[in-house]
Amino acid sequence: MAGIEDRAQAASEPPGKGRVDRADRDVLVLGIAMAAIIMFVGTGGHILPQAIRSLQGIGLPPDRLLSSALLLNIALIIFGLRRYRDLSAEVRERRHAEETARELAETDPLTSCLNRRSIAPSTDMLMKACAQRGEKVAFIMIDIDNFKRINDANGHSTGDAVLKACARRISELLPDRALLARLGGDEFACVVPFHPGLSERIDELAGLITSAVARPVRLGEMSIEVTVSVGLARSDLAADLSRTVDAQELLHMADIAMYQAKKAGKNRWFWFESPMESELRFRSDLERALRGGILAGEFVPFYEQQIDLATGRIIGFEMLARWNSPRFGMVGPDVFIPVAEEIGVIADLSERLIRQALLDAREWAPSLTLSVNISPLQLRDPWFAQKLLKLLVEANFPPSRLEIEITESCLHENVGLVRSLITSLKNQGVAISLDDFGSGYSSLAQLRSLPFDRLKIDRSFVTAMPGNRDNATIVQAITSLGEGLGLPITAEGVENAEVVAELQKLGQFMAQGYLYGRPEPAEQTRERLAKLGMLADGVNFAIRPDQALSGAA
Repeated sequence: MAGIEDRAQAASEPPGKGRVDRADRDVLVLGIAMAAIIMFVGTGGHILPQAIRSLQGIGLPPDRLLSSALLLNIALIIFGLRRYRDLSAEVRERRHAEETARELAETDPLTSCLNRRSIAPSTDMLMKACAQRGEKVAFIMIDIDNFKRINDANGHSTGDAVLKACARRISELLPDRALLARLGGDEFACVVPFHPGLSERIDELAGLITSAVARPVRLGEMSIEVTVSVGLARSDLAADLSRTVDAQELLHMADIAMYQAKKAGKNRWFWFESPMESELRFRSDLERALRGGILAGEFVPFYEQQIDLATGRIIGFEMLARWNSPRFGMVGPDVFIPVAEEIGVIADLSERLIRQALLDAREWAPSLTLSVNISPLQLRDPWFAQKLLKLLVEANFPPSRLEIEITESCLHENVGLVRSLITSLKNQGVAISLDDFGSGYSSLAQLRSLPFDRLKIDRSFVTAMPGNRDNATIVQAITSLGEGLGLPITAEGVENAEVVAELQKLGQFMAQGYLYGRPEPAEQTRERLAKLGMLADGVNFAIRPDQALSGAA
């Protein structure tokens, strides 16, 4: 309580009014103790002999005032020594607390590596020391592949254990004086000194890190498969770039190389090369333009005809996304869809396109269907079915005219959730087709258990049928499988009459491909249907919201 009262009193005193803080008081106490020691020496030398002689019955007792002063000096000395002991303990605790705070500020608490804040200054110091020794410095960026999936599937405690195991494996391979930092999430950075004539050692180290981390992480009875993508840069790149390169920029270069390793298939390592930076800059520009393009309505639906092979009549269209960018021109989905998925905007982009496609398809004859592709990422959303049905209600579009296409890869991520979404949509009258069949790993059990309405054969098999016995055999096998399961078949990639002839030998198909025309924007599609007399012609075939939710057409 006394300490609290002292601090309160000190805080209440205005500056410059003789305010004495705790440190000043400690100095004052120690000063008084030192003065007491000096006085003790002075008075004690006079009083103590008199006191001893008095106790022996010789001479007069010592002066009472001087005796009291001596006792006061002794008390002050004892108090000062106790305060000195307390101050020493307090200084030790303070130094320990400062050291702990410094470690917490500079290291990652989970892995005990350096953190993002401390790696740059530590690297600058290491580079200066290496320059004095005639050494160079290699920068290694390491990113755990698919770490989010590990976290989501097994929990954050498992993810933390994987991070610690990876940090330990990397640390065991690093030479002396090397630095290891966790930059956040699943990304690590290493800074390794090396002699210019032994640069191949860095290649060996990158290979060792890639191999060591790729060993399964065993947690009890569970085994987690882990791989990493690694990017490398070196401090003597400055000569190639004709400019000074600091530690922060070299780390950035290693990060660019690591991104290239991921793009090339993961579980590998790349050295930084100057063209990579240009590619990354293009990617960054593409991301910014993509985000802005979604808001500006630059993404438009195109439509590809779907033909009944037996009659040659149009029975529907598949909606394909196109990006009409003011900067990049007309961009195909093979370019922007993967980027949209990676930056998390695919759901917004897809919903906007589907909304427009439903409005366009309302002008078509009621017999024509609309097919739309769904990203695997959208099927991870448990509310996807509700969102799609809401779009149907908003557009007043019959669910029976809509067909959702999902790829085989969706079936391996969360079959339970996919089954729930498919069932929910089918209960409302929406048809479901399995797209690109034959290119993935669907099992017969999945085809039997999931209520698909159609199989779509991957175009890579169909296009190469003429003159390719293997592809023709695969298409025949898929056709027989569809007939056995009672599923109609769509053949994609029909580009010439030879393919049509081959398909007609095998059975009944719905076909689509460039033989029947390339995908067209909404206005050209409408003109084509108008010439064929296949527009709604003002007939009100719309449905009420309550009918849409019940699946009525």
